[in-house]
Amino acid sequence: MSHYVFAEAAEQREYERLRLIEKAFDPVTEHRLLQTGIKAGWQCLEVGAGAGSIARFLAAKVGAQGRVVAADIAPRFVGELPDNAELVEVDIRDAVLGAERFDLIHARYVLVHIADFEKALDNMLRHLKPGGFIVLEEPDFSAARPAWGSDEDIDHFDRVNRAIATMFSRLRMDHAIGLRLPALLHQRGLAPDVECDTHLQAGGSPVAEVMARSTEQLQEQYLDTGKVSEEDLRAYVRFAQNPQTWAVYYATVGVVAKKNLG
Repeated sequence: MSHYVFAEAAEQREYERLRLIEKAFDPVTEHRLLQTGIKAGWQCLEVGAGAGSIARFLAAKVGAQGRVVAADIAPRFVGELPDNAELVEVDIRDAVLGAERFDLIHARYVLVHIADFEKALDNMLRHLKPGGFIVLEEPDFSAARPAWGSDEDIDHFDRVNRAIATMFSRLRMDHAIGLRLPALLHQRGLAPDVECDTHLQAGGSPVAEVMARSTEQLQEQYLDTGKVSEEDLRAYVRFAQNPQTWAVYYATVGVVAKKNLG
């Protein structure tokens, strides 16, 4: 990827953040994957394998007759996989894993980190069999807004969100890429089923804690935008960890689409 914003994060802290993402989002992701009718014998590709939970889920569903490829540009956190799964270190923009090989391809919070995300999407679709399913989940950070807290904390929260938008923009990435997913797939001849999950969460919830960890790990990059101070960042973390506060930290757009047989 042109610039993965968490590339320099300390290993233990990044592993903990990835596990929090799994805790917060795996149930919904698993539900979307089950909508495809996944069954024994399928070949699956998990793009951006993270800490490996979804690759393991897919491996359990396809059984010994099936196969899962867990692909990641930095696969150090994936951990042990079952015998019917393999880990590959690749950049999905130009990975060659066998044309039209997979019955199911899934990616969660991957395209948001890629400036030329359409190249990555097109390569995923090249690897998808006719009649196969692609399941994508991407964030919309433009949906972020505080719902309950002090006026001062709300000001801090808003400034951090402006810094997030600025950071992604400077990296030529789209912080609201989730909003584009339906149109991107429609342009490529697919008819996606679309869901949008708006994560209105109390402080201390898994989603809020993910954002607190992300803010701590990306502090220098946020400061470099000139939109926030160190106090803004400290206040945001306190807000996200305070069970008396409420906010939409971002939304997630999920799409499930079937590749045409023709």
